[in-house]
Amino acid sequence: MKQFIQGIVGNNHQATHLLQILRQIQSRYHYIPEAAIEQLSGLLNIPRTQIIGVVEFYSFFHLTPRGQYELLISDSITDHMLGKKNLLDYLENKLGVAVGEVRADGVVSLDNTSCTGMCDQGPAGLVNGYALTRLDRSGIDKIAALINQQKPLSEWPSELFQVDDNIYKPGLLLNQQLEQGAALRAVLQRGIKETLTEIDKSGLRGRGGAGFKTAIKWQFCSEEQQAERYAVCNADEGEPGTFKDRVLLNALADQVFEGMTVCAAIIGAKQGFLYLRGEYLHLYDKLQNILDRRRRNGLLGSNILDAGWDFDIEICLGAGAYICGEESALIESLEGKAGIPRNRPPYPVTQGYLGKPTVVNNVETFLAAAGIAVNGGDWFAGIGTEKSKGTKILSISGDCARPGIYEYPFGVTIQTILHDCGADDVLGVQVGGPSGSFISDQEFERKLAFEDLATGGSFIIFNTSRNILDMVHNFTDFFAHESCGFCTPCRVGTSLLKKQMDKIVEGHGSAGDVVALEELCQLVKNYSHCGLGQTAANPILTTLERYPDLYQSRLKEISYEPGFDLDGALETARRMANRDDAGAHLAQIEANEHE
Repeated sequence: MKQFIQGIVGNNHQATHLLQILRQIQSRYHYIPEAAIEQLSGLLNIPRTQIIGVVEFYSFFHLTPRGQYELLISDSITDHMLGKKNLLDYLENKLGVAVGEVRADGVVSLDNTSCTGMCDQGPAGLVNGYALTRLDRSGIDKIAALINQQKPLSEWPSELFQVDDNIYKPGLLLNQQLEQGAALRAVLQRGIKETLTEIDKSGLRGRGGAGFKTAIKWQFCSEEQQAERYAVCNADEGEPGTFKDRVLLNALADQVFEGMTVCAAIIGAKQGFLYLRGEYLHLYDKLQNILDRRRRNGLLGSNILDAGWDFDIEICLGAGAYICGEESALIESLEGKAGIPRNRPPYPVTQGYLGKPTVVNNVETFLAAAGIAVNGGDWFAGIGTEKSKGTKILSISGDCARPGIYEYPFGVTIQTILHDCGADDVLGVQVGGPSGSFISDQEFERKLAFEDLATGGSFIIFNTSRNILDMVHNFTDFFAHESCGFCTPCRVGTSLLKKQMDKIVEGHGSAGDVVALEELCQLVKNYSHCGLGQTAANPILTTLERYPDLYQSRLKEISYEPGFDLDGALETARRMANRDDAGAHLAQIEANEHE
């Protein structure tokens, strides 16, 4: 072990590489041994408690041994809709191991995990980090036999790992076929400042969901006085129902890297990072090969295109933490730390990676930037709406005939999208994943746009056979599991939301529990530190607004004292949600729950 760890640390004793070092140790030993922590503490000159804190933060790291085959089954709502629960029961029986346990012989462990980004081809899972798709009983029989024979993954049938792109409707971006290096040559020919002008003219806004104007972000970063700057691509799409970035990196990675390099030229960065979510391990080698080819072709590294332009890209793999999709948490993770969001301001464009000016944009944004560099701003701004220029790439899953990738000009109606993907008898759509909004079948004339329905790309369809409370229950569990625990309103609040939803869904709730639920929603939404907590109540709030009778139908009959004013109680709850001492109030609620 000492030789192995010394070998992977090498001469580069930088604590910023802690996450990547831990990934290799976890892969080899199937946990992070105490002896490894002691050795790393000395080699990297960081406290062992800090290393333990990082291990405990990420769900793919473990302080106790897991099986030689670590099986994780996706717990996303789309997997449940495809029969995940029955398949998991079947898998438990075939392997002789319970969920959350390691088999007595140490060969296999089994557990749930959050969405794996395979919502268009589920039920899905991971084995030792590699994606398993379209799981069924036949596939589980094969997997169980291979594990019991202790066959290495390299000898498993390739169809078990088949990941398809499923691009059904390409548009402006997905149809473009840029020659390698075309965007970089266009920048050199047009000029760097002039290229920023074209990005500005295009109206491109961040495609991760927040929609901040890309040109302004890049300009702010370029104007910082510090010489050292960084360009970061956020490929940590952990929002359940989102998988477009996976497809873009598989099909159009060259253009994504080209967009990053255009950004680097504008802001003056010499180093970039692709933060790739850990669930996309199957893409890692392919992406490394593409980067190597770009270096050989003079498009990365030193003296790009013989123009005295230096820039290179490093791929960093995440380790199972949804919160790292938040840009400041992602930067913390890049630095080898637990991915806890930072206080803002300062913003990353002034103090980001290692305290230096940093631009963080997502995969789709960089893809669009490469196209704009070649074709100009008008090419992009010519479609869409006044406030939402260009196109949006959607990850469509759930109850439809053709789940997959679709690209639309902004301004398209929800009804058009549903028609194109073959969705019939639709009850509603979750737009933007759990942190977005649920819309009912009365709202399908609404438009996909920043001024109406903004989204990072997740689009989950539910037909009339579904129970909306099952979806809300799943999403509430997801947020409780993924909360980083930094602030009380989110740490305690998401846990209490989960308990309240459990109570209501199981038929043990009363009208007072719905009042308490809405009070909790407002506390978590208004007082949480970052976007996770601020949006964690959205599944409850958006469905409670549209389907109050559905919640009411799950409540047990309770008689109230004469004169009891339920509306007044609800108004009191709303007033309490504006208290200044929200954290203390939540802690008191938690204490009362225990009593």
